[in-house]
Amino acid sequence: MPSLLLLSILFLAEPGTATSTKANPSPDKVESPLVTGDQTRTLTVDGRERSYLLHVPAKYDRTKPTPVVLIFHGAATNAKLMTAISGLSKKSDEAGFLAVYPNGTYAGLVYTFNSGGFQGKMAEDRPDDVKFVGQLLDDLQAVANVDPRRVYATGLSNGGMMSYRLAAEMSDRIAAIAPVGGTMGTDNPHPSRPVPVLHFHGLQDKIVPYSGQNAEMPKFLKFKGVEESIACWVKLDHCPETPVESDLPDTKDDGTSVKCRRYGPGKDGSEVVLYLIEGGGHTWPGRRSPSELFGRSTLDISANDLMWEFFEKHPMPESRRVRE
Repeated sequence: MPSLLLLSILFLAEPGTATSTKANPSPDKVESPLVTGDQTRTLTVDGRERSYLLHVPAKYDRTKPTPVVLIFHGAATNAKLMTAISGLSKKSDEAGFLAVYPNGTYAGLVYTFNSGGFQGKMAEDRPDDVKFVGQLLDDLQAVANVDPRRVYATGLSNGGMMSYRLAAEMSDRIAAIAPVGGTMGTDNPHPSRPVPVLHFHGLQDKIVPYSGQNAEMPKFLKFKGVEESIACWVKLDHCPETPVESDLPDTKDDGTSVKCRRYGPGKDGSEVVLYLIEGGGHTWPGRRSPSELFGRSTLDISANDLMWEFFEKHPMPESRRVRE
């Protein structure tokens, strides 16, 4: 797993621009309108205090329903670090969505999300993070004008795995997902509706290998390979099994090239899209790699631009939204 120290250095080199403030933890209390910038909100889930960092863009208009992007950090990092790793607060300012960075909980010595697949002692006393996300969205809706048809999820590594779990278990609230360097950690997903999936993965990823679990990986976490994860969602979304494949322009001299596989259209207009990064490591496309430890990061594409384009294309179909 990446070291927390290394990612802390990354964060210190590129801090957020807004001041973090403490918010009232009660989702039932009527509060004053949100202010632009970053704030930390807390809530209690099953007796455990949980928190998330909320970035409110300058163009937020509380009179209009606003999209939400949930951004899950990887193991050994946290919400604050994820703002620097992903750069999605800047995209939030450009596009006008609320950027939400949940915090995981300690599993052993590192912060993680219960994305499924944990084994042995690491599986003991794990919180219900699906329930946490549900209550987080309830809390957010108490203070913001959230568009319930445009709630999306992304994340890196363990956070990408958490996105897959939400697609499987919260398809009534999550419109689409865009995992980065993270595959499925759960078995036999049964979403209540087709969920569009956009996946980014480096073919030289050493932390979450493209092929999935291998003998060098830690035994406390089981996860699927990229091909198996994609095939699962192609089937769930009733997409054609044969993709339309294209090579993207190699515009940057960064040792990477990008191929796109697009499966669709599927049921209710869903699709599954995979960006394969030849030469790419465990990194966020469009953001420079913090260290050789993580491998190369492609600058030929921007995950942030592509995922927002994908999210805008895939709101929750009104006829399929189960939960008000």
